[in-house]
Amino acid sequence: MSAIRFDGVWKEYGDHIVLERITIDVAPRAFVALVGPSGCGKTTFLRMLLGEETPTRGRILIDGKPLRPEPDADRGVVFQRYSVFPHLTVLQNVLLGRELKDSKWLGRLFGGAKRAATEQAMVLLDEVGLKGHEDKYPSALSGGMQQRLALAQAIMRGPKILLLDEPFGALDPGIRSEIHELMKRLWNETELTVVMVTHDLSEAFRLASRVVAFERHRNRPEERERYGATISRDLEIYPRRTAQPRPPLSIRSGRDDPAEQGA
Repeated sequence: MSAIRFDGVWKEYGDHIVLERITIDVAPRAFVALVGPSGCGKTTFLRMLLGEETPTRGRILIDGKPLRPEPDADRGVVFQRYSVFPHLTVLQNVLLGRELKDSKWLGRLFGGAKRAATEQAMVLLDEVGLKGHEDKYPSALSGGMQQRLALAQAIMRGPKILLLDEPFGALDPGIRSEIHELMKRLWNETELTVVMVTHDLSEAFRLASRVVAFERHRNRPEERERYGATISRDLEIYPRRTAQPRPPLSIRSGRDDPAEQGA
């Protein structure tokens, strides 16, 4: 079964067609990079997958079921501009992901549940290179450290799918290279299916197991017909990249491991 399926999806805003005839299947634990020129609908695709936008036509399925109309704990997201809370410490930011998932009404954990979540958060902070910074506020962190924190916060919720909207575009090249290595390690150590929007082709081919390009084919001004972007290329990276079947991290996603089911 596909982790993600877009089945004949169109997205229109009034007379403007952004995406048309989008059909794609994404396997569990794949790392898919979406590339293409500005304005070709990559972020719209991601926003529909997150639940912030709804298709005009077609349907989106997650694990064979219709996509829920609102964001939920099954889908984590990291944006280009740091998506952490400035009034919370590093540890509080990471804990928030678990608190919102496990205590929907209060947004807080207590007693043994709080201690267990704190232990998991500390393990994850160590994994992303933020050990010793847990009592700092985001303003005291560098840009690269803030993106590490954003990744930890998203992963702490145990999502099935991680959505990345140009998360490394604002970082210096040296820092970006370090974050790339971290991202590859996290992908291998969790059970995440990753969908990443990027304008950097080298980044796409360095990280992803599959690169999908969006393009508007009919772009001549004399053409009067309305049209949107569609998938022009769908490339699997060879040698084939696959995530490791068993994660050492204590933070696991909500997806069942195919290896444990004999898949």
